[in-house]
Amino acid sequence: MIGDVTITANSNNGTRQASTASALRTLVCSNEIAFLMEAHDALSASVAEAAGFRGLWASGLSISSCLGYRDANEASWTEIVDAVHRIVEATQIPVLVDGDSGFGNFNNARLFARKLHQRGAAGVCVEDKSFPKKNSFVADRHSLAEIGEFCGRLQAIRDHVPDPEFVVVARIEALIAGHGQDEALTRAHAYADAGADAILIHSRKPDAAEILAFSRAWRNRLPVVIVPTKYYRAPVAQYRAAQISTVIWANHNMRAAISAMRQVCDRIIREESTAGIERDVATLEDLFDLLKYQELSAAEQKYLPQIASGAR
Repeated sequence: MIGDVTITANSNNGTRQASTASALRTLVCSNEIAFLMEAHDALSASVAEAAGFRGLWASGLSISSCLGYRDANEASWTEIVDAVHRIVEATQIPVLVDGDSGFGNFNNARLFARKLHQRGAAGVCVEDKSFPKKNSFVADRHSLAEIGEFCGRLQAIRDHVPDPEFVVVARIEALIAGHGQDEALTRAHAYADAGADAILIHSRKPDAAEILAFSRAWRNRLPVVIVPTKYYRAPVAQYRAAQISTVIWANHNMRAAISAMRQVCDRIIREESTAGIERDVATLEDLFDLLKYQELSAAEQKYLPQIASGAR
């Protein structure tokens, strides 16, 4: 019970939740660096899983963009939960959800996280901004939550998701907001005390210097997660040397889709034909394999009555 809202766990997903949450915890806490790939729907999730990724990042930016919203809490938390459910249903690997700032105070955050857990998510990442938040790479005005209030959000999530394996990542936006390393470290220690399982330190600089500086000062008290969207030129060897736990490729499936769709649309409208682009796009057979149409055919053989040849 949360307030006047009663939430019932979905027993059908119980085993799946336990296994994927445990798998995500193992990835994040391992001595080996882990890589999570962005997914925004079932199709992008299936592509990432088929490529060999062992975990997914349900991106708030990407999901919002695919719904036609800006990454400024324009999409509701229920729309995000629905999108995550489709990602989970399409795959067998753990899903860490970009939970923005929790969509409000402690009460919104715990309700949102528990709904994610019910839908099979393995964990949630919550950032220490005020609600509504804006994408970290847009403009310069980013209001941070008061430390104690944000700690309450983390504690509420931990207390009200009935699964100790469910991963809670605290995302620190102090560097994004221009407050520097001391503020970032102060917040990191407070969030660790509040029950976070890992710290995501975020930066908009074009190099990894401030991320690596934070990691040195943090001394691996909790696993460190990073999102190198802007400092993408830094070699992964630097992250390994710094004992970074997890790297999130946070929006690349969505951005790749935009680029590919734009190229195809431009060519078709220019050439007035699809003949020239067929070799450059996935075949229908690729699509059918990805979405396991063969399972449907096998199920038809098992469950549909067999019609004798020539029967009327």
